Amino acid sequence: MTAVVAGVVMMAGLTACNGGKSDNAGGSGGSGAGQSPLQVALASLKTAAQQTGGKKSAQIDGTQKVGAATRTMKGAMDWSNGINMKLDITMSGGASMGAGKPMKALYTPDAMYMNMGMPMGGKSWIKYDYDALAKKGPAGALIKDMMQNNDPSRSVDLLIASGKVKAAGKEDVRGVQATHYTGTVDVAELAKMQSKSLTESDLKALEQQLKQSGASTETIDVWVGSDNLLVKKREQMNGKQPYDATVYYSHYGTKVSVTPPPASDTLTPPAS
Repeated sequence: MTAVVAGVVMMAGLTACNGGKSDNAGGSGGSGAGQSPLQVALASLKTAAQQTGGKKSAQIDGTQKVGAATRTMKGAMDWSNGINMKLDITMSGGASMGAGKPMKALYTPDAMYMNMGMPMGGKSWIKYDYDALAKKGPAGALIKDMMQNNDPSRSVDLLIASGKVKAAGKEDVRGVQATHYTGTVDVAELAKMQSKSLTESDLKALEQQLKQSGASTETIDVWVGSDNLLVKKREQMNGKQPYDATVYYSHYGTKVSVTPPPASDTLTPPAS
């Protein structure tokens, strides 16, 4: 069940929090005269991060592949005050629990709720409280932090903070002409760029977990429209179970309303 939750979190592109804006990003746009290709790319990405983060909500859909398992999701997310999100999820391949059955996920700034499409302990929903998850270790602390401080520009922020990015040309993304940017981040650097609110010991533990999984690098690709809004992102990580997730963003400013399920129909896993 923990793996299911982790997968759903990553599916939404929320594997980490606010990679941090780089002071090397320069101004917001401009002609780029006299600047290197890297400086131009960083400046454009800084503008994209600011514009995307400022929209506060969007519709999202995409796929996530972890090993032989694939998850598809569709929904909407609001990041104006922590994460409020609604997702419809379908799992297939591998040993996925509930494969082929539609599931639902609700996210609030305090907890996430999973409806696996089948009763669990006589309840329809499973609740994962972020405070309880944070007490279980660095992965749980990361989930809590990212669900309270994140937005879709997180992938853009990581590219900016890494300083390792290049423009890969113009592409059509579902009818939108977008500029494709790509970069690769080492796992050691990735762990350090996760979140300022995590403790040093949690960051070191997170880096160790990533290394134990066999991962050494993560490749991040983002596509930005002419209005400086993120329209697509893809994250790929190597390792014993390769990870590949793609998310599309549209209808920025959409209204998102999330109502937690009643406590009477909610199961809370034990703390241990």
